[in-house]
Amino acid sequence: MSGRPSASRRTVLRGAALTPAVGLGLAACGGGAGASPATPTAPVDLGAEGAVAKGGAHLDQENNVVVSRTEDGSLKAYSTICTHGGCPINALEGTTLICPCHGSKFDATTGEVLHRPATTPLTELPVRVENGRVVAGPRA
Repeated sequence: MSGRPSASRRTVLRGAALTPAVGLGLAACGGGAGASPATPTAPVDLGAEGAVAKGGAHLDQENNVVVSRTEDGSLKAYSTICTHGGCPINALEGTTLICPCHGSKFDATTGEVLHRPATTPLTELPVRVENGRVVAGPRA
């Protein structure tokens, strides 16, 4: 027998149980092959113009876009792919976007980082009103 102690059955089982969790954590941090694009590749209809109140915001999770209206009535739109780990942001509280992966927070009206670990603002998207509908993305 060698002079090295062998791993106990409990140690081996713990390692096997943690392996999938570590893999999921790493997958959440990276863009990966199946990741959503950081910005829409075509114009996206975000709903009726009146649906976004002054000082408010609307999160479109399906298209990874948030649209907000400033107090002066102008519209702003941003990609909701987190600039830290590439995760789609799925929570909007007031005008604060919250990333589920690492807790980064962004201002939906400016795209600016409010809470780290992200350090880069969200990507701003062109936005316009067309036939009473808010449209964002390329050619908007």
